Amino acid sequence: MKRWIGFISPLVMIFVLASFDADSASEDVRVPESLVVTESEPFSYPEQEVSIPALYPRIPYAGTSFIGFREALAFKESGGDYFTTNTLGYLGKYQFGIGTLQLMGVYNATKFLETPELQEKAFATNLARNKWILRRDIPRFVGKRINGVEVTESGILAAAHLAGAGNVKKYLRSWGSMDVVDAYGTSITYYLRKFKGYDMSEILAEQNPKVLF
Repeated sequence: MKRWIGFISPLVMIFVLASFDADSASEDVRVPESLVVTESEPFSYPEQEVSIPALYPRIPYAGTSFIGFREALAFKESGGDYFTTNTLGYLGKYQFGIGTLQLMGVYNATKFLETPELQEKAFATNLARNKWILRRDIPRFVGKRINGVEVTESGILAAAHLAGAGNVKKYLRSWGSMDVVDAYGTSITYYLRKFKGYDMSEILAEQNPKVLF
């Protein structure tokens, strides 16, 4: 009897294991929908494109568009915060001085700081104003290299936001010898490099534009 049990026991064990494997194999194994990779997510910086698998968090696609320029500059200026004022009194997402705002017809600093839509209009208006002031210098210098940096329209306009269009004009016409550094140590050359290569075609040069709000 013991010999018979010793012979049967391994067979029973094999049968049980085989049944378990068969049951497991018959079940559908489903990957959670959120982890299924179906496509690549495009993500660009100026002059550079990479592909990020779709299982990673989705990243807004702004690339070299005007929106990309606007948000990159805002992040550098204020971290994108509409309601901040820096230690020198510059206001909002794009860190405007009250003197520049007054040139565009904005006199109420409190209202400006509390109104994101007004800040966006002021930003676009100031770009149009700077583009008019630099209308002769942009075609003359775009594509040239100054202080090792390729000059682009977006770099020029970003530098004008930093230092004023007049200072950028002096910088370009002196081939970089008259650089300007702000109170935090940021130079025209740095902004020319950091913000080069964006598409600024939707900004039209305008003489003495005013913010309509």
